[in-house]
Amino acid sequence: MTEGTEVGADGARPARERWWRLRTARARTRGPLLLLVEGAAGIGKSALITRLLECREFAAAEHHLLDCTPTGLRTREPARGEGKPTRGEGKPARGEGQPGRTEVNRARSEATPPLTEESATGPARTATRPTGTATRSDETPRPPAGSPLPALASDPPAHPLVLVADDAHLADEESLNALWRWLDRPVREDLTLVLAYRPEELPVPGLPWGRERDYPARLTVLRHRLAPLDEERTADLARTALGPGLCGPGFTARLHTRSGGNPQVLVDLLGLCAPADGDTRPRTAEDVDEAGVPARLATLTLRRLAALPGPCRPVVEAAAVLDAPALFGELAAVSRCPDPEAALTAALAAGLLEESGQDGYRFGVPLAARAVREHLPGPVRERLHRAAAEMLGREQPVPWERVAGHRRGARQLRLWLRAVERAARHYGGTGDHLAAISLLERTLAVARVPRQLRDRLAILLAHNALEGPRSDRAVQVLRQIIDDPDLDRGVRGEARLDLGMLLSNQAGQPLEGNTELIRAVEELADRPALASRAMSHLAMPDWPGLSLAENMRWLEGAEEAAERSGDEVARAAVLANRLSALLGTGHPAARALLDRLPREHGLLACRQHAARGLVNAGEDAVGIGDYALATRLLAEGIELSRRTGTPYNVASGRGAQLLRDWMTGHWEDLPERARAFADESEGMPMLSGLPGMALAGLALARGDWAEVERRLYGPHAPAENAAPVTVMAMASALRIRLALARGQREEAAAETAVAWRRLRAKGVWVWAAESAPWALDAVLGTGQREQARSMVEEFAAGLQGRDAPAASAALEWCRGALAEAEGEVAEAVGRFRGAGAAFAALPRPYLAALATERAGTLAAAAGTDRALGELQRAVAELSGLGALWDAARVRAVLRDLQPPEERRPRGRPSYGGRLSPREEEVARFAASGLTNREIALTLHLSPRTVEQHIAHAMRKTGAQTRAGLAALPPEPPDQGAAGERDAPDART
Repeated sequence: MTEGTEVGADGARPARERWWRLRTARARTRGPLLLLVEGAAGIGKSALITRLLECREFAAAEHHLLDCTPTGLRTREPARGEGKPTRGEGKPARGEGQPGRTEVNRARSEATPPLTEESATGPARTATRPTGTATRSDETPRPPAGSPLPALASDPPAHPLVLVADDAHLADEESLNALWRWLDRPVREDLTLVLAYRPEELPVPGLPWGRERDYPARLTVLRHRLAPLDEERTADLARTALGPGLCGPGFTARLHTRSGGNPQVLVDLLGLCAPADGDTRPRTAEDVDEAGVPARLATLTLRRLAALPGPCRPVVEAAAVLDAPALFGELAAVSRCPDPEAALTAALAAGLLEESGQDGYRFGVPLAARAVREHLPGPVRERLHRAAAEMLGREQPVPWERVAGHRRGARQLRLWLRAVERAARHYGGTGDHLAAISLLERTLAVARVPRQLRDRLAILLAHNALEGPRSDRAVQVLRQIIDDPDLDRGVRGEARLDLGMLLSNQAGQPLEGNTELIRAVEELADRPALASRAMSHLAMPDWPGLSLAENMRWLEGAEEAAERSGDEVARAAVLANRLSALLGTGHPAARALLDRLPREHGLLACRQHAARGLVNAGEDAVGIGDYALATRLLAEGIELSRRTGTPYNVASGRGAQLLRDWMTGHWEDLPERARAFADESEGMPMLSGLPGMALAGLALARGDWAEVERRLYGPHAPAENAAPVTVMAMASALRIRLALARGQREEAAAETAVAWRRLRAKGVWVWAAESAPWALDAVLGTGQREQARSMVEEFAAGLQGRDAPAASAALEWCRGALAEAEGEVAEAVGRFRGAGAAFAALPRPYLAALATERAGTLAAAAGTDRALGELQRAVAELSGLGALWDAARVRAVLRDLQPPEERRPRGRPSYGGRLSPREEEVARFAASGLTNREIALTLHLSPRTVEQHIAHAMRKTGAQTRAGLAALPPEPPDQGAAGERDAPDART
């Protein structure tokens, strides 16, 4: 006899290999073969056998399919691809109440075999024959009269013989002996006997033959144990049965959790969840819960429970009420069984419970627990729930949500709601706001919750919705709370306060947020602490819809209300907003407020407001151009936000860090980090605005104008009155510059008018730092010198007394542009050099290089010696940053300024099949989306010359389209000055 073992912690062999060894077992075996197929009820033994017999290794054999019953063997006709036929208790008629049954069974049979655990033990013999073991007979096994077993023909067999005996755990002793005789003295070398059974229902555990038997030496034995389906196979089966369009969010995961991966239970649940004709609604996790316990599973579970001795049942009932893997001590404490060890042993032997590793014991099919719970009388079930709640309440930390579930099951209303509240506060304190929201929603849906407790839980739900990371779901939750007609006016005002802040912050709907906050102030008239929070939020200048003067009036009202309330949390909230309002608008008194933030306060809410204040102040410091301060505040604010469980603040701080890195020239991996941030902050549009503008600016500097277009004008571009004013100011700056680069002067002037009206309405001229230089160029480019002078004066007046380093440098640039337009070249050169030095000191290296370029270009026109050096330095700085488009632009200026004797001599160098430097430069811009005209403007070439360069590049590289030129290798970061490139072509 050969018997081998290949079972390990992870199934020692891959699933495909285990299935392959099973189906090829006959070909690899000389002599008779015994296949022991074992698995729990509904695990798919019959489906496995059907698939096995259809394999080419077994398809040509003579098949005899037998069902074992307590009264003997019965013949069964094979039903290929249809799963089990009708066969007594627990065996469904084909297609009974199951839409798509053929598809379900096909998926089930295909899914089951690769999920088996196989064992085959190596050569071994039983040492002694136990008393009573059947002796071998020298006679050829012949079936008794009327037996379904085949008779041996006298002629040589035409086909191999396969006997299949299913449900061997039900076989009587006579049937087992009849089957054994075929193995004890086998006369057919080509015999394969397949014995399938439920190990949990064997009369003698572990012995499929009813007692120990001595396998003959010539017999090969292979044991194949079926395991449940994993989640992926469960999803495959569900999609096959219902179609992929009907498997909605959470549906397949809940199917797997409830069924434990048992194929028969899955088939039954899918039948219960199957849609009626014309029903196309995707199924969700709730559909699985509403389906209940399939009748087949309930019958099997309760039959086994009834067969268990009465004193042993409480352990199973306790496991059902706990409804989770439980340790022996937990089962003993809840069941209060006099002999819990004997009871648990009996439950395991009966197949009601199974071991679950270090977690203890559980139902193999979790839905079976529900069948037992629903069968229990009410008083018994309530007693077990009370015992479970008391037992879990002694754990550390206390699993409050589980305690709440058991208190509700025990019908202890107030203890249930108290546990719900503690669970929600625990989740909120650890940052798991979605878990808190889910628990509170389910609780508030119960009509029996008393009014006072309902109000308290509603506010707790509102706070978690505000602090959570997903705004879409939170807005829906808060609106449902506000629409509750039974809600107290003050409670409604508090929930409306959270909704207004959520709309303004996470949801990107600031005008709607302002409306809700103003209504909240009215509803919170008798609660000054909360009213102050609403007013301090309306005081934030970054939101559209209110002028700075109106913001400051709301801030004064918030400070008065906070002081009147005497509430420390309200004072902390107003202080954080006052700091941001002042620092973001360049008020000189802002920095003194930083030390007043309650970073170490004993109240968590105060520390959370301190964290928010630090993050917001860090973002404001980025806006005004104090990047050292910004770096310090953002690092401190993000760390404090993590410690205090405010994920939105963490995300907001990370977005501000991305903007800072763009402004300060840290561009190395900025696109990758910004894209990762965008994925993480999906659903929170207010977070993605500034980093998105940073990426647009980076794309413009590199010449990727298609990306610029997408970010400035695409479906997710910032929109007027929806995005913060700071984001819109930056978007306008980039739109103006893009239009100027394309030679679209009228478009640039039109965007300038929009940007300037926005700044004038808000009254915060600090925020003109990004747009003012390009706005002046746009206005001057259309000949509106008087308007440009008026704009400069307005800008300068708005910066009087303001702490705004970046805006001050931008003002110097604007004065240089105005002097240039008025013919004051020397003054203009000095202004641009001053702007470049100011930007470099911040540091803003990109703007510093552009200011140096403007100074060098003007100085060159005036014949100043420093001009070429400044332009060469600008090229080096821009190339070092990776601003390829700008670097190419300045190189073109340098080429035009080169003295004739320094230019490349006439005649072209030969590059053969390689691209020339000019061809490569033109090809890169063409691939990034620039038109021929835009490339010509950038490189000071004619459109015809650009067209020729692109044609040469496509021919040499084999590219079929302009976009195909993007496959060129990366350009070196510093292309050098004009002398290192080929000279400009003649204009045509």
